[in-house]
Amino acid sequence: MPTSGDRFDVIVIGAGHAGCEAALAAARMGCSTLLLTLSLDTIAYMPCNPSIGGPAKGHVVREVDALGGEMGRNIDKTHIQMRMLNTGKGPAVYALRAQADKVLYQQEMKKTLENEPNLVLHQNMVERLLVKDGRCEGVLTRTGAKYYSSTVVLTTGTYLRGKIIIGDLTYESGPNNQQPSINLAHHLHELGFETVRFKTGTPPRVNKLTVDTDKMEIQPGDDEPRAFSYETKETITDQLPCWLTYTNEKTHEYIRDNLHRAPMYSGVIEGQGPRYCPSIEDKIVRFADKNRHQIFLEPEGRETLEMYVQGLSTSLPEEVQQSILRTIDGLERAEMMRTGYAIEYDAIVPTQLWPSLETKKVENLFTAGQINGTSGYEEAAAQGIMAGMNAARKVQGKEPVVLDRSEAYIGVLIDDLVTKGTNEPYRLLTSRAEYRLLLRHDNADLRLTNIGYEVGLISEERYRRFTAKREAIEKEIERLRNTKVKPTPEVQALLREIGSSKLDNAVELAKLIKRPEVKYEHIHRLAPSDVAPDSEVAEQVEIQLKYEGYIKKSLQQVEKMKKMENKRIPDWVDYDKVKGISSESREKLKKVRPLSLGQASRISGVNPSDLSILLVTIEQGSHAASG
Repeated sequence: MPTSGDRFDVIVIGAGHAGCEAALAAARMGCSTLLLTLSLDTIAYMPCNPSIGGPAKGHVVREVDALGGEMGRNIDKTHIQMRMLNTGKGPAVYALRAQADKVLYQQEMKKTLENEPNLVLHQNMVERLLVKDGRCEGVLTRTGAKYYSSTVVLTTGTYLRGKIIIGDLTYESGPNNQQPSINLAHHLHELGFETVRFKTGTPPRVNKLTVDTDKMEIQPGDDEPRAFSYETKETITDQLPCWLTYTNEKTHEYIRDNLHRAPMYSGVIEGQGPRYCPSIEDKIVRFADKNRHQIFLEPEGRETLEMYVQGLSTSLPEEVQQSILRTIDGLERAEMMRTGYAIEYDAIVPTQLWPSLETKKVENLFTAGQINGTSGYEEAAAQGIMAGMNAARKVQGKEPVVLDRSEAYIGVLIDDLVTKGTNEPYRLLTSRAEYRLLLRHDNADLRLTNIGYEVGLISEERYRRFTAKREAIEKEIERLRNTKVKPTPEVQALLREIGSSKLDNAVELAKLIKRPEVKYEHIHRLAPSDVAPDSEVAEQVEIQLKYEGYIKKSLQQVEKMKKMENKRIPDWVDYDKVKGISSESREKLKKVRPLSLGQASRISGVNPSDLSILLVTIEQGSHAASG
């Protein structure tokens, strides 16, 4: 147990998905780290859907893993179902999703934290930050203990002034009736942080024994072994199914009849909710033309009868929720074990952060997760590993790691937050990434393992395996470029078999695989390599060659943008003295304080003519300085 007055390199406040990644990253990089949490029993808690991954989110989990994070490994050990989504589309939008055993996920993450060298785990509530001369030097807890540190990472989730809302009932609380953090929220206001009030929600949970799954469509996991982590060797084969049903006109009519009791329409809710994850009452109003909505029944674990009713998020009164359930096929006798609710909370305006996730107002203070205005466990974990990494690097006197939008979805996420801000709980979507063909689920390790290794989060053994894989991919691609097949009877027969047109002349294997119907396995049958590559190598060879033209085009766009990103905006630029830019641009530039012209170009309200003027100002100033 830490003693008041103890000093650490890094202190992390909050042990949700952001806090766990931040603390593990800092500790694994050699920093003495203290992780403070309101409750040791809710580490890595999943107050909403007990699942990891999905479109864009699954990409992020793979990226966290490639950097050396824990979320991918943890869900691989504790899931009850794993599915690859969007397989009917291109590889850019393939998305792995796992249903978690909620309790086991928490227990496994807690065990990992407890056994991590350099990491002290302690239950206590932080009431204030210790700030002196604009620098954060530690924390003060409710028990009066003071802990000092070189850097602090704040990952408070939805606990800041948290308020639960069910119908007309409201009370101060964190998720699932946990303690809220009130004094720390007020303290952030005292420090001058601008905050917003956001809202999220969760559906009721029902007893599995009272659900009639015969009236529902089964949703099994994939037969093919799947994993998020590149380190996972053994996969879980004993999977549990989920179930699909639908709302109906009776459901919708009942909800419409009770809209006056819905807090979001009666004025009880003040916070802004997530547009991409609306409550059931919001769906009925916004999509009045739809006669049904999907409802998924998802087990919360192997040793519980609780089922999560995905798609039925609501803050309607308890008795209304029970009646709504009874209108749905398969839920006519459903017993509600937990009531759905909405929760309001404070989040800081994320344009107050540098791309490193250090705050602009208070030096040495980093923030990550839902406090930054995001939604989702995956977005939180992504920010957590970056904040922990950069807090550790600040302690070590090194430059922060900032991922580019062309390098990772994590780069898109953080750049969107610190450059554009958000007026609702931010959710990562594949459509937000302009280079999504480069940011695929399958190549996260090729994009980010080098960075994880350089900062000290990837082991020598893992890095050796990674470099061997990369070399095998390059070698096999080179072989296919230099190997031709002739239009022999055997070749023509195989092409006929797979529905491909015959060959008129000899062709390189690298060109033949570009045909949509030709897979790597067919190429290997035509011209087997001396050593058959493993499935991951074969997958990369096929994707890189089949989509080569599109990938090259994306890379050219990246090079263009990098010229803007490399044009740094010097500290001496005073936007009030830059003549000719619009007043809107001036205010936005002063608020965000972009580090480059590229970042400035993504600020809403800054137009191309303003950028041109800014570029001239920088170049004139640079010439004057050098003269």
